[in-house]
Amino acid sequence: MTDARQFAGTTVAVGLVALAHALLTWPRRATLAFFGVGALVAFVAEAVVIALGWLDHHIGPTMLGVPLYVLFGWTGTVYLAFRVALLVVDGWMAVVLAGVLATGYDVLVDHRGVEEGHWTYTDDLPGPRRRGCRGGTTRGGS
Repeated sequence: MTDARQFAGTTVAVGLVALAHALLTWPRRATLAFFGVGALVAFVAEAVVIALGWLDHHIGPTMLGVPLYVLFGWTGTVYLAFRVALLVVDGWMAVVLAGVLATGYDVLVDHRGVEEGHWTYTDDLPGPRRRGCRGGTTRGGS
């Protein structure tokens, strides 16, 4: 198995484990809404960035340039961030904290995807870059 396939497979597995956990601990309708809307939001966000020419993914299969594994990765990440946030706060503050946690995770790992060749930022936007990542994702760890 190539590193890219292993990365995509692991990402899908994380999303499926998150989905299974949600199905065991939440009402079915809430789970399907969370993961369905989450996958739709992730797909639209990725498709827009790809259509703007800012990002190219290098692992398939894809739909409109968006790799399907990304949908599992983002929904799993946001679910985990939300469940952790619920341990600390509730209501809308949990939503806000989950957003901060998921964004923080992205900032810390985005450069690894670039370095390992899973995606490439292709934009010509000005600003600092570190490890091939632009703007807010320049402070990732090693």
